[in-house]
Amino acid sequence: MLVIGAAVLLIASLCAPQAAASPDTARQHLLGVALAPGTAGLTPQLGVAYTLAYRDARAAGVPMYVNSGKRSRAEQASLWRQGIRDYGSAAEARRWVLPPDESTHVTGQAIDVGPRAGAAWLQANGVRWGLCRTFDNEWWHFELVAVPGTHCPRRVPDASRR
Repeated sequence: MLVIGAAVLLIASLCAPQAAASPDTARQHLLGVALAPGTAGLTPQLGVAYTLAYRDARAAGVPMYVNSGKRSRAEQASLWRQGIRDYGSAAEARRWVLPPDESTHVTGQAIDVGPRAGAAWLQANGVRWGLCRTFDNEWWHFELVAVPGTHCPRRVPDASRR
């Protein structure tokens, strides 16, 4: 499985996904294979890794979906401004949201997963595809940060510690 997963990720890194009409409604395809819903705009590697995890979660009867994946700079800037208003300062907001120049969502390298049962399943099984939860305070946030089948790196307390 590790060799197959690594090969799929290598192939994905050499190909760009087809443009989708709308990230919310259209299915992306990579090498003719439909990617999971919510993967539009993600890096090909993350899109493939999440799709493989999504299929296994569904086969196990676990609900899982992408709440938030690729974000535009404008969307992230709006979230950043709202975070500053909600938390009272940029320093406190950084624990939960980052400015566009620092967010891995803007580069298509992060996903927020729901529901909680799906995120728990992904935390327990995601490293099979290199997917890891990266922040202690965000049970929903995952990134492709490990070699598939190895170990996830230690999580940091929150985004401000990145």
